[in-house]
Amino acid sequence: MHFAKRLEKIPPYLFAELNRKQNELVTQGVDIINLAVGDPDQPTPNDILQAMHGAIDDASTHNYPPYQGTQEFREAAAKWMEHRFGVTQLNPNTEIVCSIGSKEAIHNTFLAFVEAGDYTLIPDPGYPVYRTATLFAGGEPYMMPLNAENSFLPDLNTIPEAVARRAKLLWINYPNNPTGAIATLEFFEELVAFCKQYDILLCHDHAYSEMAYDGYKPPSVLQVPDAKDVAIEFHSLSKSCNMTGWRVGFVAGNSIGIQGLTQVKSNVDSGIFKAIQRAAIAAYRTSPAELASVVSIYQNRRDIIVQGLQSLGWKITPPKATLYIWVPVPPGYSSTEFVTLLLDKCGILVPPGNGYGAAGEGFFRIALTVPDQRMHEAIRRLKDAGIRYEGVGVRG
Repeated sequence: MHFAKRLEKIPPYLFAELNRKQNELVTQGVDIINLAVGDPDQPTPNDILQAMHGAIDDASTHNYPPYQGTQEFREAAAKWMEHRFGVTQLNPNTEIVCSIGSKEAIHNTFLAFVEAGDYTLIPDPGYPVYRTATLFAGGEPYMMPLNAENSFLPDLNTIPEAVARRAKLLWINYPNNPTGAIATLEFFEELVAFCKQYDILLCHDHAYSEMAYDGYKPPSVLQVPDAKDVAIEFHSLSKSCNMTGWRVGFVAGNSIGIQGLTQVKSNVDSGIFKAIQRAAIAAYRTSPAELASVVSIYQNRRDIIVQGLQSLGWKITPPKATLYIWVPVPPGYSSTEFVTLLLDKCGILVPPGNGYGAAGEGFFRIALTVPDQRMHEAIRRLKDAGIRYEGVGVRG
């Protein structure tokens, strides 16, 4: 019995490996502070839970759901896009499809559009699924480096003409995982123009659209005039409503992009439980005040970590969005060496930057998904171990 050869190109999923390491240490009695995975620790809001309870009791939700999502769900998603971003005239029948969170929709988009020999333009560092899904589809990933010098935005001018002409998809993700970077509508306009020039489907992974701080409101790429000619956008309730386990979201935009994704979905899954879709509809009605109360928790944690690291010599600024802080490793360490040090000496689990791509070398990522007291404890452990940005020294 042998695996398919394609698996030889696919590394173990980053977070599966981190979970394995954590479980090993926990069995040895080590108290691990897990700052690795962006899985909110807060409960799903009560209004959403109540909608789910009522939907489960309704027998009409117990049969097969429509592959593309119920009409009610798709209309609610369209209304949310209009209310949140001012994006009007999204056709719920041809320009929106329900998704199992974002991950499956991202992967299925590659299967719908990428063939052997095609390029995909993907950010480096970036969500690992962009690269692995390219390989599953038989394509060739072309990495777009995200560097601090360019505010962690890809430089479209560095993409060779020959690569651009063979590219099928261009992926962006702002607010960005893992860097926490943000992008402007002006930059989105450049991306839309680039993708129109080369007939590329622009895919915006907008999973962190609502996780923003200090009054910042991340824009949608679909706010750009005529963006629907080339762009689709992926939305998920996982982070904004503490619904990671519910696996529900939607994709909106270009009708050909939605058609291709829907065709793949209809052959590999049977849609999302109707009761979950009804709960999601309630989530799209979440008031700004309720959302602000969720976001304020993560903003406070951001400040705890940033101020703590600043007190230890790190020159970092608070990110405007996401659940993450992208932190440079101290001089003299690789990403892997430093996160190993944190795990061995402090019991702190974080992913190395190079786990998100070669351009992530020199960084590590902190997720703001543990309670405040654990955040304070993490900073205390760093201080007790003598770990600072410059002149790292570990006692005993």
